[in-house]
Amino acid sequence: MPKNFKPTTPGQRKLVQPVFVELDPTEKKAPKSLRVHIKRTNGRNHSGHITCRHKGGAAHKKILRLIDFKRDKENIPAQVASVEYDPNRSALIALLHYQDGEKRYILAPQGIKVGATVMTSDEPPFQVGCCMKLKFMPLGSVIHNIELKPGRGAQMVRSAGLSAQLLARSNGYATIRMPSGEVRMINENCRATFGAVSNAEHNLRVIGKAGRSRWMGIRPTVRGVAMNPVDHPHGGGEGRGKGNHPQSPWAQFTKGFRTRSNRKTRKWIVKERR
Repeated sequence: MPKNFKPTTPGQRKLVQPVFVELDPTEKKAPKSLRVHIKRTNGRNHSGHITCRHKGGAAHKKILRLIDFKRDKENIPAQVASVEYDPNRSALIALLHYQDGEKRYILAPQGIKVGATVMTSDEPPFQVGCCMKLKFMPLGSVIHNIELKPGRGAQMVRSAGLSAQLLARSNGYATIRMPSGEVRMINENCRATFGAVSNAEHNLRVIGKAGRSRWMGIRPTVRGVAMNPVDHPHGGGEGRGKGNHPQSPWAQFTKGFRTRSNRKTRKWIVKERR
């Protein structure tokens, strides 16, 4: 259950933070081979121009943990050495020690325990944390960390608490129900991992105060109607103008206007998301 705070200070009012019961209490620093120091860009490109707004000023430094999204180490058992917090993503991560001595991080699925054995193979067991091609998985399996193209590495269903379901297989493609409700086809040679992603209570957290957002590197968002006409399509006007049609600063319509390029991926979608 998430932790609620008694508001002994104004910043603790309505604060709700997750409690990571899965975390290893003896967690040590990430192995040096799996750590990368990254320089913050604060949303700016090589010219120094802001290309992603509302970023910058984070007080907490983050070390990037290298995650194995390909899971291409086949038929070599690995033991879960620890379950750790990762500041770069909403899910927890698990450190695997392979029998040949190599260490890798993976996204931790719900219910995984320290000491458990996981493996990438085309044969059972169908256990949480094991990775397999879609064509060998039992129908109805709950899965996450799904590839879009064979061998490229997982790109879908990676956020905290998410899971998809394998519904059917035919003509070299697997039909999968995504967390959004969309049903789509994926090449059956793509890999996925059994189980749902850990930290399902991530969506229950309440940041509680503006300062905590600034610690996380999130800067304030100014409403378009509060700007001048030169700065935003909603800007200007006398009094409290409502603006015109809801749109971005670059006049891209929003709140109902579809932006998906259907020409590329339309043929793989069996049923649209809710």
